[in-house]
Amino acid sequence: MRLRGIKNQQEKIGKHPLVIDNPTDMKGQWQQYFNNDNPLWLEIGMGFGGFIAGMMHKYANVNFIGFEKYSKVVVRAIKRFNDEGINNVALVREDAVKLLDIFEEHEIDRLFLNFSDPWPKKRYAKRRLTYHTFLELYDKILKPNGEIHFKTDNVALFDFTIEEMTEHNWQVIFKTYDLHHSEQAADNVKTEYEQKFSEKGQTICKLIAKRNNVK
Repeated sequence: MRLRGIKNQQEKIGKHPLVIDNPTDMKGQWQQYFNNDNPLWLEIGMGFGGFIAGMMHKYANVNFIGFEKYSKVVVRAIKRFNDEGINNVALVREDAVKLLDIFEEHEIDRLFLNFSDPWPKKRYAKRRLTYHTFLELYDKILKPNGEIHFKTDNVALFDFTIEEMTEHNWQVIFKTYDLHHSEQAADNVKTEYEQKFSEKGQTICKLIAKRNNVK
């Protein structure tokens, strides 16, 4: 049953027009895919698509790319986009370690990391999406003035991220340990996890960072 379920999910993904079947063929070609010169915003770990759906309602002139490695999650996101009539989005089912195979240098304008797995045990720190080896990948695909927007409910991961960025030549231009009571609250688009956490009274951390010494 389990294998059949996985096969069905892969078939649904492979046949859907929003899903990029061979994402490595898109390297350097994303503007042509969307057939416009609008900014490219990438969410890594898009979950069920709630954040991108909300952002697309606010930013109609932005091209969104959702990156997610789990097939069953991509299927849920597809259903949401279908239900809401969203079609100006591209979905990539892949691991973030493959970013350089899929995006050309300086191709992305903005990158979002929302409620990434904190991997709390120290021996798994290298798996965190804000570990410095991942930051190096983001630096390559982001435009010189590109930004990383990072949200989490995990304070330890938030502090770790600030340390990693500070030590590896990133400038944190905004940070808060209580997003929903900050200056950015009005423009915030909640993810599914964020909605659940905030309903339980948990505060949400957010930072915005860009590369230091941009010419």
